Amino acid sequence: MHISIIGGSGFIGARLTGRLLAAGHNVKIADINDSHTYPALRVYADVRDANTLKRELSGSDVVINLAAEHHDNVMPKSLYDDVNVSGAENVCGACTELGIKKIIFISSAAVYGFAPPGTDETGSLNYFNDYGRTKWLAEEKYREWLKSDTGNSLTIIRAAVIFGEQNRGNVYNLLRQIADGAFLMVGKGTNVKSMAYVENAAAFIEYNLNNGPGEQLFNYADKPDLDMNTLVAEARRIMGKSGRIFHWPYWMGCCGGFCFDLLAKITHKKFPVSLIRVKKFCSNTIFESAKIKKTGFKAPVNLIDGLEKTIKYEFIDCMRRVHTPPFRAL
Repeated sequence: MHISIIGGSGFIGARLTGRLLAAGHNVKIADINDSHTYPALRVYADVRDANTLKRELSGSDVVINLAAEHHDNVMPKSLYDDVNVSGAENVCGACTELGIKKIIFISSAAVYGFAPPGTDETGSLNYFNDYGRTKWLAEEKYREWLKSDTGNSLTIIRAAVIFGEQNRGNVYNLLRQIADGAFLMVGKGTNVKSMAYVENAAAFIEYNLNNGPGEQLFNYADKPDLDMNTLVAEARRIMGKSGRIFHWPYWMGCCGGFCFDLLAKITHKKFPVSLIRVKKFCSNTIFESAKIKKTGFKAPVNLIDGLEKTIKYEFIDCMRRVHTPPFRAL
């Protein structure tokens, strides 16, 4: 099977590419950034440029779109719409013109916003930021494409936060603070977070390659979910840390986040702490996937084992190998 991965230079794309190559597929990485892991497979393509997509997606049996603008502090904000929404429209247009009938789109659980615990694929949309909003609008672009031909196949995967080796997202930042002894828990730590280890997310994407015509919609998160106290305790255990963790009151954390937001507005600088990040850290984000349970898919790596693999790679074994550049979050 000839598979093109848009945004495949990131850490998810690298894992997915490895799995697909091992399974005997032909893989092309279409990305604006170089691939550190598979440089020979990467070609330049920008979802904002329809011409590059039409050129590089030619001959594909399946297109997998991992590309996204997703950070909390993107400037200008129009990039969310340009990359996520217009980009989706360009991907659909290229696939239509090239006769490609199968798309797998990696969306996000952010479309649910601060959702009630246990939200599954039938959950209400309640996004609170531009990332969640534009991921939903992108889904709708793909659904329009799906309706244009009864032979089209669309798989949408709404993923919880994905972590793993060489990622530099929020989970890495948390682990780094723990490793450096700079972590302070905001709130009681009883809030629960759904997460996904990168190898499992890549395995589930691969699992959906043979879906037939029509739409398949899945939430993806590894189980069981962990509360923040358990997550931090497991990370400290793996790192060999001891001692108690100090808990800052939630209101104090929000005040600190607000102050950093104000400082960022005055200085035009970006800071690692913000009010929305404090709220996200202290919220429950528990997602279920009733549909995955019906497929028979089994994640290859236990969530705690994935956490241990990540910590050992990033903070324990890092001095034993030559440094390689970190991947973008996707």
